Amino acid sequence: MKLEEIALNLTRRTLSAAALATLAAPSLGRPALAQGSNWPRERPINIIVPHAPGGGVDQMVRMIAPHVQQQIPELRIVVENRPGAASQIGTEVAYSARPDGYTLCASVMPTLMSMPLERRVRYDAKRFVYIANVVQDPGGLWVGGNSPFQSLAQMLEAAKASSGAVSVGTTGIGSDDHLLIVQLQQLAPGVQFNHVPFNGFAPVQTALLGGHINVGCFNMTEGLPGLRDGRLRALGIAAAERVPAMKDTQTFKEQGFDLIAGSQRGIIAPPGIPDDVRDRLIAAFSAAMESPGFKAEAQRVDMPIVPVLGDDFRKQVMEAETHLQQLWQKSPWRDE
Repeated sequence: MKLEEIALNLTRRTLSAAALATLAAPSLGRPALAQGSNWPRERPINIIVPHAPGGGVDQMVRMIAPHVQQQIPELRIVVENRPGAASQIGTEVAYSARPDGYTLCASVMPTLMSMPLERRVRYDAKRFVYIANVVQDPGGLWVGGNSPFQSLAQMLEAAKASSGAVSVGTTGIGSDDHLLIVQLQQLAPGVQFNHVPFNGFAPVQTALLGGHINVGCFNMTEGLPGLRDGRLRALGIAAAERVPAMKDTQTFKEQGFDLIAGSQRGIIAPPGIPDDVRDRLIAAFSAAMESPGFKAEAQRVDMPIVPVLGDDFRKQVMEAETHLQQLWQKSPWRDE
């Protein structure tokens, strides 16, 4: 074979290999996942839970994940707890993740919107992609079964008599629990709690049962097991009306305080995930929440499921911003 023919053959092979590589590679500026048909076969989807294991957010994600997996062929979900700074650390990790559909994040309102008011965060809540709200869980004030406080009024009188004498544990500064007690202090003139922030529900409950704090502020689903076995008592629930699972517990409104608060828990994604993947995820979470198996599990643990999807979920979150700004201007909780 002549040298010219050898060179021509080598050139053809090089060009063919380059063409194949170009076809196989994702286009610049667009995640590989946007090719659509390959997702989610490449690897498992990671849902970051920015809270410690054992709390209501962790429970929600681990309960719904298997039912979401059933909705999309070959979908696999891995749950990763990344607690710290009242969910700030895990949320920032998720925000900066590659927008390829393989990273999602459990979100909690109002914390997602309240943190940027009192500290510098490395995320913009408006830019997240909102997939689905799953739970709306009312907050409450809880004491140990042997606590001397028999009522909300008695506890507030003690807090009013001596500023800081009543310690209240929450899941962190700026958390929905913390904002509940901030609002209660505004509605009860002269009351000033000694706020003790913790890194999740489990350590709050441990401190409460161990007598290290007087009161714990956490959500209904987190307190129900302890209420049922007598380890805990509820002084009040921040729901619009009495909760069937706690029919003997008065709402704050029944006790003279117009206070409705709690945790709105859902799933968000980093900015920029492809529209087709977002739509598949929204459809999968919607179907999972409607599935008989998930409904039965949620009912068994009295988990208050409130499905809100996609743009409706985003709108709901954004509408809370004005209320939080007003609350911050009146009582900037960073200074507590």
